[in-house]
Amino acid sequence: MNTFEDFNIKKQLRKAIDDLGFEKPTPIQQESYSTILGGGDFVGIAQTGTGKTIAYLLPVLQDLKFSDQLQPRVLILAPTRELVIQIVEQVEILTPYLSVRVLGVYGGSNNIIAQKQALTQGVDIIVGTPRRLYDLALSNLLRLKSIKKLVIDEVDIMLDFGYKTQLKNIFEHLPVKRQNILFSATMTQYVDELTDDFLVNPIKKTISISGTPLENISQECYAVPNFYTKANLLKHLLEDQNEFSKVLVFVATKVHADRLFELLNSESEISVIHSSKEQNHRTKSIEKFVDGTSRILIATDVIARGIDIEKITTVISFNTPFYAENYIHRIGRTGRAKQRGRAILFYTEKETVLKDSIETLMNYKIPISEIHEDVVVSHELTPEEKEKPVEQLNLSDKRSITESGASFHEKSAKNSKAKTEKKSYSKSLKEKFKKPIRRGDKIQNMKKKRKR
Repeated sequence: MNTFEDFNIKKQLRKAIDDLGFEKPTPIQQESYSTILGGGDFVGIAQTGTGKTIAYLLPVLQDLKFSDQLQPRVLILAPTRELVIQIVEQVEILTPYLSVRVLGVYGGSNNIIAQKQALTQGVDIIVGTPRRLYDLALSNLLRLKSIKKLVIDEVDIMLDFGYKTQLKNIFEHLPVKRQNILFSATMTQYVDELTDDFLVNPIKKTISISGTPLENISQECYAVPNFYTKANLLKHLLEDQNEFSKVLVFVATKVHADRLFELLNSESEISVIHSSKEQNHRTKSIEKFVDGTSRILIATDVIARGIDIEKITTVISFNTPFYAENYIHRIGRTGRAKQRGRAILFYTEKETVLKDSIETLMNYKIPISEIHEDVVVSHELTPEEKEKPVEQLNLSDKRSITESGASFHEKSAKNSKAKTEKKSYSKSLKEKFKKPIRRGDKIQNMKKKRKR
């Protein structure tokens, strides 16, 4: 299938695709369309940014017939609120000429009462995070027995977030006879287990190894001693506004995100998002980044899969990710739609092992760049970087042992005695009477003892 015309899709979908300007399907879209349309269970493994969302939406929408029933027939699960919003938007732009009701549900500032009211109006496709979906299912307003197709997007990060229990709870509310569709950027042990437990003879399609770096993304790395020097290096790089016109900066933790934002806060064109930020704040931050009001967006890996923004010129990994696969997800935010992208990695001496793991996964050595002489090397350390002092035990001071506590004390005289061997009854008699004892002689021996 070289073009969307080969898909033989209905004219309403075809017109929407033409309006979007899509000409050729991506490899994952080619591999998944006919298989999903056939009704069998499907597992698709492809890198971030390869069109996975449209890969499952096209066959799902092609097979979805008009209905005025209230309860949904398609359930799509996603790990983050941002990804839920993105999927709902994708459904809407693909269905301007179709009568399809779609609803996104997720936690946070979004009111569950409003979501319950929306459910009463009827829905064909429901998209949501596992916890909110399960809460609505328990309320009995959302009944999942009418679900015909279950799609789990970014299933690997879904399991990394610890949603396995919630997924199992949701599965119990679903009909046994249904089509299961899983999409992931990586095939992990947890994904394998989920596939084995809940899918029936699924067809697996792996488009590319997740560790393969995208050809249109240039990569480089800097060896940096600590957090504050990284911040100084980042400030220096961002001074070139033409080269760094739309920059996504990934950090390891929420604490690092807030700390870095405060250090760079003199720049009004910087936004920050992470899981502790209110949904309104996160939405506004992304909107400002999309429309160009913010040139730099600081984010954590939690939402790495939920950001689908075009024309990101550079992705900077301020911290080296603990999981090598996450590096691939990060840099997949740039270099989209055959555009050139740039990825920069900062790593400390302690993060060298993590960088080596990334290079091993990619089978690619990231070129090292020298830090410019204008960058100030800071000797200040963050609380996380400061090593806690280890108390040394002074073995020459006996008091350090004898006065350490109740666990250290001299043995009593009673306990210091060597344990006596426990002797059998027969052996005791032999030693006492100095002669062989036959079976049945116990009474005779007792008599002799009384006579004495």
